[in-house]
Order: sequence, then C-alpha cells, then structure tokens
Amino acid sequence: MCFHCACMVEGIFLIWTYNFMIDEENNMNFHVLTLFPQMILDGLNTSITGRAIKKGCLSIEAVNIRDYATNKYGSVDDYPYGGGAGMVMQAEPIYLACQDVMKRISTPHPRVIYLSPQGKTFSQKMAVELSKEEDLIFLCGHYEGVDERVLEMIVTDEVSIGDYVLTGGELPAMVMMDTISRLVPGVLNNDDSAVFESFHSNLLEYPQYTRPAEFMGRKVP
Repeated sequence: MCFHCACMVEGIFLIWTYNFMIDEENNMNFHVLTLFPQMILDGLNTSITGRAIKKGCLSIEAVNIRDYATNKYGSVDDYPYGGGAGMVMQAEPIYLACQDVMKRISTPHPRVIYLSPQGKTFSQKMAVELSKEEDLIFLCGHYEGVDERVLEMIVTDEVSIGDYVLTGGELPAMVMMDTISRLVPGVLNNDDSAVFESFHSNLLEYPQYTRPAEFMGRKVP
C-alpha cells in the first residue's frame, strides 16, 4: 500500500509518500517462557491485544518454566559459580521448556528473544521486522540472570527496552508484544492507524483533538 501524507512545518506545506506492505495472511503466535505466566496473561488479555486474541489474529502462550524443573522441589535456580549475590536460573528447565514449544509449532526455526539490558535496543524498525514472523518465543529472565550456556544454545536475539534495571523480563516482553501486535493485520480496527503512527515516518505525530470544539476557553485550531 502507498500512502500520501501531508503536514505544515513553519509555513511550508510538505507532502511525502510512505510505502507499507501488509501481509493479509499473517497471524502472530507469541510463546513466553516465564516464571510468572499469570503476569503475562493478565497483561495481554485486555484492551487491543485481548480483542485480537478473541478475533484469532494473535495467540499468546505463557509457559511456566517451573513445570520443567528436574528436582522434586520445583526449583529452577541455583547459586552462581564463583560466588556473588543472588541466584541464577538453571539451563536445563529453560532448555526443556523451549524445546517443548518448538516441537509443537509449525515454524521450523523460530526466533527466540531473550530480554536483557545487554541486548540490542528495541525499536519500531525491529518491531516491523519481527511482525513478519509467524511464531516468536520470548525468554524472560529473573533473579541475577540466566546460565549463559542455554542462551548460547537457544537464543537468536538478545533485546533491551532501555538502560534501566527491572525485576524480570516479563514487562519488557509485554512491551515488545504490544508493539509488534499493532503491526499484525486485523489487530487494529483501522490498519491505516498502524501505518501513520509517529515512528513509522520518523516524525512526531501532530497534536490530537476531539469534541467539544471548545474546552474551558481553549478552541480546536
């Protein structure tokens, strides 16, 4: 699709053309490896993503890593080699959880995204790229991190949403899934609204107004 956009900048009327191809057949399946599956489901089963799930445009699976623990206590973390504060998530439960998901999906080599402060910074450009996938697997770390060996074995993308510290990877994963979802055909009521959002054209969106035409002496321009 080709869209023509216009704006007024310092008295000059600008027109630009933006090309955006929509794959009408593309649906998105998110698979989240986490210690807190309910947090993921509660966060995404409402609003736009919730409606998209009901329409069949999206599916969201929250996989509890604890279900793949190999000990009778169900623990999935241990002390780090070399000492240090905190606990590290063990490799085997994560590996088993990921392999179980991979066996059940049709995508032969799905992208596995690990949310980490050391990763590449998430952007709208990355969201557009990821929205073309049929299945995406997110690995949410916790505690002091994840055993590096399993990251080397399963992760294809290491992604950060910013230079700050969070308790775990669940909130960054939800940020990414929300952004990616908006680019999946059928998720938004008007597909054009995904095309015209600010970051697609690298311009700030113009101010928005709605009724009434005048509010406390301030009129719509």
